[in-house]
Amino acid sequence: MITIALSIAPIFLLIVTGYALRRGGIPSEEFWTLNDRLVYFVLMPALFFVRISEADLSDPDLISYAGTLYAGFFAATAAGTAAAILLRFPAPQATSILQGAGRFNTFIALAVAEALYGAPALQLAVLGAAVLVPVVNLTVVGLFSILLPRPGSPVLSGAAKSLATNPLILSILAAAGVNLVGWAPIPVLQETLSVLGQAALPIMLLCVGASLKLRGLQADWLPMALAAGGKLLLFPAVILGMALALGLPPLTAQVALIYGALPTGVAAYTLARQLGGDAPLMAAMITVQTLLAFAVMPLWLTLGARIFGL
Repeated sequence: MITIALSIAPIFLLIVTGYALRRGGIPSEEFWTLNDRLVYFVLMPALFFVRISEADLSDPDLISYAGTLYAGFFAATAAGTAAAILLRFPAPQATSILQGAGRFNTFIALAVAEALYGAPALQLAVLGAAVLVPVVNLTVVGLFSILLPRPGSPVLSGAAKSLATNPLILSILAAAGVNLVGWAPIPVLQETLSVLGQAALPIMLLCVGASLKLRGLQADWLPMALAAGGKLLLFPAVILGMALALGLPPLTAQVALIYGALPTGVAAYTLARQLGGDAPLMAAMITVQTLLAFAVMPLWLTLGARIFGL
């Protein structure tokens, strides 16, 4: 466990550095806003395109891999939603609980996979994001529309438009198309995007830290605990069980477990703010789970390494 903890420690130190820089006003609030957009619209799509266009999409284990990831996501999301409804939380809080239980920080997944197991694991992590990102967004927005109906507001059509213009999803589709027709690697373009993709991981980790908000952590402990339990306990437990049941290869199973042990994603705050959720509670959940992940991820990944034989 010490080896794994030391391997991923630089990732969390970069997150802490990002938080410290933003709190210190270095270089400015505007810088971090623009950096978020740079990562979202340029660096991450470049990384996704390069990795997916050159991946082996004919690997029969990809179906089991996707099924394992979906099982963890849907189990945690369903548990969070059911708990929020049974305990009669107000709808805005309920949406934050389900997001906190089911969503995950893709940026940290990519960084941890590469830090622990190198380029092959990063490739698997990118493929995991490719199968999860569209499904997660559609599911979460659909649940918002049920729990927080907004008469006259085209929530679902707006969500469909957002997905159709999402740069990550567009890069995934473009890369898959290039891969399937056998055009990859495309000279010059592939090398250019590869350089951009190399810049993605450190910059996005700094941005994750810059987005954390320690103020407001006095939020109600019960919804925070429900969300954390779903995301950091149930999600990885289901992933572990499914990976064993489906007989995933060790590295593939471990990368799936990385997704299970992640803290909830920072995009959940933006969605809560846009669709009428409890944004302050969501911000507190993101911060608390990111801090908890310092301790929880090494535990789960050590267990996975032993069980999967890595």
